[in-house]
Formats: sequence, C-alpha cells, structure tokens
Amino acid sequence: MNKSIRFLLLALPLFFIGCSKKVVTPLTTTNPAAVLNIQEIDFEYFQGKARMILRDANKEREVKANIRIRKDSVIWMTFSVIGVQGGKALINKDSITIVSNVDKEYFVFDYAELSKRYKFPITYEVIQEAMLGNLIMDRKAGDQVTQEPSFFVLKQQDAGGIDISNYVNAASSKIEKVEMKEANSSNSLTLNYSNFQPVGDKLFPYNGTINLFYKAVSGLLNTTIIFEYNKAESGDKELKFPFNIPKRYVRR
Repeated sequence: MNKSIRFLLLALPLFFIGCSKKVVTPLTTTNPAAVLNIQEIDFEYFQGKARMILRDANKEREVKANIRIRKDSVIWMTFSVIGVQGGKALINKDSITIVSNVDKEYFVFDYAELSKRYKFPITYEVIQEAMLGNLIMDRKAGDQVTQEPSFFVLKQQDAGGIDISNYVNAASSKIEKVEMKEANSSNSLTLNYSNFQPVGDKLFPYNGTINLFYKAVSGLLNTTIIFEYNKAESGDKELKFPFNIPKRYVRR
C-alpha cells in the first residue's frame, strides 16, 4: 500500500482535544460513578479544517484536511499538501473508501478487515466518537470509576478483551486522555486531547495527539498523528458530501 495512503488511513479514526478555564472545587464522594458526568458534543452536522502531522519510523508528512460529518451516517474528508489536493476519504456505516489523486488509485476497506489488521475493534461509531472527543464505548453498569483530585478515570472493557481507560477532567467534564490496550499483546492506542474551545454549546478539542503501537511482521510499529484545528462548526444546516471516483482510477 502506498505509504501516504497508509498514513491517511491511520489518521481517519483519530483527531482531537483537552482543557478548560472553568474552575471548580474537587468533588468528594463514596460513589464516583454516580457523580461522573462526561460532556459530549452533539450535533446534526459538523465541519472543520485541520492541520495534521503524520509520522512513523521512516517519514513525517504534513497535510491539511477539510472534514464534514453527518451524525451517525457519514464522514467526508479531503486532504491537500501545499495547496494541491492529494486525496479524499469517505467513511460510512459499512466501509471506508480512500482515493489517491496523486497515484490515481483507490482503496476500499471493511471494518472487519481493519479490525484484524490493527488488532483493535474499528467501527464507524468508534471513528466518529474519537474524532469528536466523545466516549468511544457506551458506559455500562460494570464499568469502574475512580476519583482523583482533578480527574476521574473511567475503566471499560470491550467484548474482544480491549481495556479502555478514559481520563476525564473533573472541572470541564471533558475527556482529556484515552488509553486502549489489548490484553496479552503490545498493541495499544493513546489519544490525548487539548485546547478545548466552544463549538455550539459544548467544548470541542482543537488539538490532539494519537499514538498507535501495533505488532506487524517486521516488529512493533509506531504511528503518531498530531492535529490542530483552526476552524470547527456544528449545527442543523445541511452539508453536502460530494464524492466520486474517476473511471480511470485503479482499485488496489
């Protein structure tokens, strides 16, 4: 697979996030789970522009991305390098399609294939919520919550044995860090969110860093994604999601 396309693929699930000027007195309770209230951004349509740095052991690249989302339906992105559009992506409930304008080729991935490749459960919902700085897994009765002076830690586990730790700022009620680790392996994913700013009536992470470690044939690989939003909006105004693949492009 073309390295630039691999980078874009790794960038898709993750971009954003964490801090607030709001100050509160730390909470004290014998039942932290009852007090924890995570603020999540909600919307019908979302759009933004971001600068992204994609890095692995061999190369570092910088791209600019235009992003649009229709809630629980579709995520649309275009990528450019120095003003030249290099690719685009369409993420829906069934698959992810990535088009390289440079190489005149495209890729179509289903979620089962991606989950197997990166040893993590990947779904449309996981990608959407990670991009917004929301919980990537719904809270359940068996989740564990611990309380520290300035943050809560919500620990979850999915059906596939992935341990998830969510670090929630006690003052802003926003997720600032997410750690995902696969039991009995070195595969892990860490999301760090910062620079929260108002989008609508909620706080949205304008900055974030994603670190992915996963085992491959050549050994343990690391990919880092750094993003900086310079614009983000949400609302009910309908957005368009134009997406076509030229006939001359080759499917890989």
